Amino acid sequence: MTIHWCGTGLSSVPGLRRLISAGHKMVVWNRTVEKAREAVGDLTTDIRAYDLTALAAALQPGDVAISMLPADQHVGIAKVCLDKGAHFVSSSYIAPEMRALDAAFKAQGLASVNEVGLDPGIDHLMAHDLVARYRASDAFDAENVLSFTSYCGGVPKIANPFRYKFSWSPLGVLKALRSPSRSLKNFAEFKVARPWDAITSYDASLPEPESFEVYPNRDSYPFMDDYHFDPAWKVKNFVRGTIRLNGWAEAWTPVFREIETLEGPAGDARLAEMAASFWAENSYDEGEPDRVVLFVSLKAERDGKVVWHEEWAMDAWGDDRGTAMARLVSVPVSLAVDSVLSGEIGAGVHAAPHDPALLAKWMAEVGKLAQYLKRVQHV
Repeated sequence: MTIHWCGTGLSSVPGLRRLISAGHKMVVWNRTVEKAREAVGDLTTDIRAYDLTALAAALQPGDVAISMLPADQHVGIAKVCLDKGAHFVSSSYIAPEMRALDAAFKAQGLASVNEVGLDPGIDHLMAHDLVARYRASDAFDAENVLSFTSYCGGVPKIANPFRYKFSWSPLGVLKALRSPSRSLKNFAEFKVARPWDAITSYDASLPEPESFEVYPNRDSYPFMDDYHFDPAWKVKNFVRGTIRLNGWAEAWTPVFREIETLEGPAGDARLAEMAASFWAENSYDEGEPDRVVLFVSLKAERDGKVVWHEEWAMDAWGDDRGTAMARLVSVPVSLAVDSVLSGEIGAGVHAAPHDPALLAKWMAEVGKLAQYLKRVQHV
């Protein structure tokens, strides 16, 4: 059995090094071989130039292919895995095209495990844990009114005037700002065309009081089912979103105003120009610590009184192990590979696990990656 890790970008290396160091038989694939050698050349010599045809030729039944490549590459690799009888793992959201492969993966007894990075990934683990704890609590009642929030973001450990530094493609960040979102607010659907139309404040449960700016992203609705919310529950608020340093909205207002004017190919070209400028002006310096914060909360109320409220709070930053973002994205991916190989994750297309034993084991490992991780009981 061979593990094929595809992509050695900014958020890939700690998990990759963890698997190699554990003694697994591995092939490392990257578009630029030299960059892969810089990342893991001290641990392995089996580094190859990535292309899908070459990967397909190398895959054998029972192998695992991990895609840390751009999201539009995942489905193609997953289909090759099906052809070759191999498992698939990625940190990205499950696209409809990936979801459509569920029956095929089940029929072959193969796993396609996705959404096992930071967000999505660790946030899912926290949500599953909170929902299970709430269901098992004395406060549980089908008549309770529930509010769920999940906010995650990478922010500078040392704040800069722009209130943000880029640990991944600025173009991806800018494109995300053009995306609408859908969440649940005060028992009603809440649609937002642009994030800056829905920025609110969030007071974090950290050792030192700190507030952040937050906004919803993507479509939160499907995750009520993913997190095993009963359809009959009275859900008042449900949002998954992004977190930023206070002052971010003000610093980025000129960016928002320009994005609103961009359309068509000319707009895309301008976005690329902006991305290049931002990378030059607001990327991390060598050795500068990044920071990742994640807060997942579930609150239950009855007759206007809070009867149950717990929250996972995580704060992590770059240190001599490298960036927090790289650790928190790639190490959970490597844990998913372990779980696939051990048979702890069954056949089919899956997101991050909700099995209590597996969840507890993964969260124990996450605790080693973050400088602060705590489940806070507010009631």
